[in-house]
Amino acid sequence: MSKIAHYLQEHLNGEVTDSLEARRYFSHDASILQITPSVIVYPASESDVRKTARFCWQLAERGKVLPITARGGGSDTSGAAIGSGIVMAFTAHMNRILALDPKKEFVTVEPGITFGSLLQTLYTHGLFLPPYPASSAYATIGGGLANNSIGEKSVKYGDLAKYVEKLSVVLANGEVIETRPLNKRDLNRKMGLTTLEGNIYRGVDALIEENQALLAEEKSRIRSAHNRAGYNLFDVKTKKGFDLTPLFLGSQGSLGIITEATLQLVRHNPIAELAVLSLGSLAELHDVLPRILDLKPSVCEMINKAAVVQINRLSPNQLKGLLDNPAADIHLIIEFDDSKEGGQKKSLKSLAKIVQRSGGSLMVATSTEDRDRINKFRRSIATLFLENRGDTKAVPAADDVSVPIDSLLDFMHKAIEIYSQAELVPAIWGQAGDGVVRMHPVLDIGRVGDRQRLFRVSDAIYKSALEAGGSISASAGDGRLRAPYLAHVYGPEGSKLMLEAKKIFDPHGILNRGVKTATADEVKAIIRSEYSRPHHEHLPRS
Repeated sequence: MSKIAHYLQEHLNGEVTDSLEARRYFSHDASILQITPSVIVYPASESDVRKTARFCWQLAERGKVLPITARGGGSDTSGAAIGSGIVMAFTAHMNRILALDPKKEFVTVEPGITFGSLLQTLYTHGLFLPPYPASSAYATIGGGLANNSIGEKSVKYGDLAKYVEKLSVVLANGEVIETRPLNKRDLNRKMGLTTLEGNIYRGVDALIEENQALLAEEKSRIRSAHNRAGYNLFDVKTKKGFDLTPLFLGSQGSLGIITEATLQLVRHNPIAELAVLSLGSLAELHDVLPRILDLKPSVCEMINKAAVVQINRLSPNQLKGLLDNPAADIHLIIEFDDSKEGGQKKSLKSLAKIVQRSGGSLMVATSTEDRDRINKFRRSIATLFLENRGDTKAVPAADDVSVPIDSLLDFMHKAIEIYSQAELVPAIWGQAGDGVVRMHPVLDIGRVGDRQRLFRVSDAIYKSALEAGGSISASAGDGRLRAPYLAHVYGPEGSKLMLEAKKIFDPHGILNRGVKTATADEVKAIIRSEYSRPHHEHLPRS
């Protein structure tokens, strides 16, 4: 072991390793990027996290920067779960439910617990945490908080930030703070501290006060429901008070390391009505979607014709008999989970009327077998990732954009044109109800020509999303992959503001170095020569 690994192992309760095998494993997440770390730390407690951060801070003060990357399940597609220094893997030990109150409907958890494990417990109490991602079987709560995750039910229930009561966070120098809304008196007390926490409160308050007009202007640029670009300076200072929580949510571990979270829960109704609406023409989506959203569905996902064709090509029998109208231009998967069964039936009747006026077709699940058919169709998107086509793979890039609902149809037309011009299959899926569009180009990233094509497509997709009033990052975060586009989102002054926020929290650049700050040349230098997913990514969607 290296001197650093030996020192950390002596002072930490969790395990430490710098074995080549472990370092190789943690050099990848689910993105197309790779960075080999120096040391892997499996923290056993918040104390281990604090000691590690303090050690790295002291090194940085002497001019030696050893970055820390907090990592959950490694399902990040933006390159935010890899790093050159210490990778801190939370799934081994810090994966517990610390408190659960079914009556008051809240839970306190450590970051390494997966959404799936937490939901299994919550369901037994008639509760759930709505913004679980499709990768809930292996995605961790810590990763979800770091990205401010959304999921299939976010069209009704919103993002994870809506459910966060408070956080425990280890700062870059090892200090531990608790975030929650502060009144003016509490804020003044915090700003009077001589610690890094005090510096942060003073710095963030001044940054917001001095740039109110700029922040208002930048916020107005993005009209889509979800935006993870940069740092959320917009919601720190509100009528409710001053709260650093929005800054940590979506920061991808680059401002602080979340070690504990208290989350508000929602009553879970296991009985829901499920249907598939198939539209013969994509153009019909413009009029149909707003009327569907008026019915308050709990799920409103989409899969287009090109995706269905691609799935059929890769797995000819998978969709056989699942759809009443497989040749439709686009399919919407819709769910209603109203607490009262009568409300669900009423919504279904209204949906049927919408379909009649549109000329589309509606398949309603009236039995367990029907539900299984629809859910199998929903999960079939995984075929695009699971199928082995040699070195040519569906890669998670030029994707995860969000646009306003009124711009969704136009954006999809532009995206199809961009992919077609690049001679790529324009397979589209995502959350139509939130304007979230996902497309994974099928490329061999080991070939120079395909890499160039990837960046051309990325440039065009992100430009189109921004022109539509949307965001380059709906839920997966900027990470390193989308960091070079940050200036296109907020402009030179706005993106400079984001970098200033980073410096306030992390003056030595210890925390997830390169995340949200990487340049295009830095990204190109760390692209893998071939793409493969972590072992857990070979599990299907939940």
